[in-house]
Amino acid sequence: MSSIPKELRYSEEHEWVKVEGEKVRVGITDFAQSELGDIVFVELPEVGDSITVNEPFGSVESVKTVSELYAPISGKVVEINEELNDSPEFVNESPYEKAWMVVVEPADSSEVDKLMTAEQYEEMTNED
Repeated sequence: MSSIPKELRYSEEHEWVKVEGEKVRVGITDFAQSELGDIVFVELPEVGDSITVNEPFGSVESVKTVSELYAPISGKVVEINEELNDSPEFVNESPYEKAWMVVVEPADSSEVDKLMTAEQYEEMTNED
């Protein structure tokens, strides 16, 4: 059983969200990376792009498949994790630390409250 950090919020598409003041940091969960297998490429939006909740904002490619990344909230991308260009394996090795994907300025911070808590996310992943 993978650990699910308690302080984060989670989407049904297996993205995590960490609130950092006015901004939120987004990545994919340990559960997601273990389902995908070895990640070989991460495609992210550009800084300045807007992302829309539940819409794709990038993708991760594993040896098995390409999976869309779905935005857990709407907002403007203010930072992307450039390290993933050279080190996509961070997604497998460190999904909650090194492999964050984007930092977003939320259009509506109440969207974060609609995301799942760690407990709710754990229940959902246990049902699969």
